[in-house]
Amino acid sequence: MNAVEIEEAISNLAEQEFDAASFPFVFLEAFGNKPTTIKRLKSGSSNASDIEGGVLQRNNIHLVVCDEGKTNEALAELKASPVTKKSKAKFILATDGNYLEAESMLSGETVACDYKHFPNHFGFFLDLAGISTVKQIRNNPIDIQATGRLNRLYIELLQQNEAWATDERRDEMNQFMTRLIFCFFAEDTEIFMGDNLFTHTIEQMSDSRTDNTDQVIAEIFRAMDKPIEQRKTADLSRWANGFPYVNGGLFAGNNDTPKFSRIARSYLIHAGNLNWKEINPDIFGSMIQAVADEDERGELGMHYTSVPNILKVLNPLFLDDLNDQLEQAGDNPRKLLNLKKRMAKIRVFDPACGSGNFLVIAYKNMREIEYKIHQRRNETHLKSDIPLTNFRGIELKSFAAEIARLALIIAEYQCDCCIADNVKHWQNFYPSMP
Repeated sequence: MNAVEIEEAISNLAEQEFDAASFPFVFLEAFGNKPTTIKRLKSGSSNASDIEGGVLQRNNIHLVVCDEGKTNEALAELKASPVTKKSKAKFILATDGNYLEAESMLSGETVACDYKHFPNHFGFFLDLAGISTVKQIRNNPIDIQATGRLNRLYIELLQQNEAWATDERRDEMNQFMTRLIFCFFAEDTEIFMGDNLFTHTIEQMSDSRTDNTDQVIAEIFRAMDKPIEQRKTADLSRWANGFPYVNGGLFAGNNDTPKFSRIARSYLIHAGNLNWKEINPDIFGSMIQAVADEDERGELGMHYTSVPNILKVLNPLFLDDLNDQLEQAGDNPRKLLNLKKRMAKIRVFDPACGSGNFLVIAYKNMREIEYKIHQRRNETHLKSDIPLTNFRGIELKSFAAEIARLALIIAEYQCDCCIADNVKHWQNFYPSMP
């Protein structure tokens, strides 16, 4: 199982009524354990736990369902158990169905949360499925949650609209998904006025039987292709007129929309209810690319170049030099200004950019250096002089190219928000900052 499939299985488990007897086994099943493995654990033949009601899978996890309000004590008992260490358990976990606590025996990291919220920490447990995680996944699971929801929506739409799955209409389908991603992001970042404007409009204006979901979405897209001065003659629905004009051509041209089943409408609404302003453009682009790429879907949730590996290329290429110049400039206003002007002229080009990971990381790191310059010159109120147009790439796959554009737009917005909210949020965005 890949990370997206695991997130879906864990979310389904948390939504069901809690069953103390079955929880340990359904939990392990969600991480890819085979039925024969689960059967042996249930029978006790491979269950090495020395705690009443406990389940221990060697080299993996020791877990127990405990009495209400006793998760802390149960976790301590699991940790003190001789067989936990002897069996080389990677994790210990205790839950009473209302609360859940867990600890990594390798790193000492812990999780403590309401039971219904533990899917938000699924990245913590990915090692149970043999998936080596990176910090971005553990700290920002919304990337995989969003990818999973979009993937389920994409597959359902293709099943309901066979013509859209053909090579002739694949670009249209990819453009449609790109528009949806933009709308989800825009409604959570004040690009759209109103709380969850896009998702709530679909909920309110489309029939739950999905007879007109496609028509509602098409009308919203049509509105966002109309400048304000053209709207009086555009005959837009009143509810669609609240959406802003979006320049850049994203909504220009064909507004055909695939038909939605009830399931597809549900997937769309669930995706919209995520907090998209928390999306991490560092790795989100390549994960979204896998949604629409049949060759890559098998690796969904695991396919990306990690930020540390990207920086191994970018640092010696030019970022190390910029940081050295920043250090040499110290607090000298003239030298800092010269460095800032130089950075505004740097152009970054990726001849095989994919979904834009390298471009996004380069942009964010340059913005971090620029912000440090603003700090030293007491000019943190200033806007950035680093234009997105300085970041270019070549990509044959149209959907990947569109996602690269979106990822850069998201990165720019997040950097601008960090400036507006001051250094506290920059320290969250860039944990390396002092």
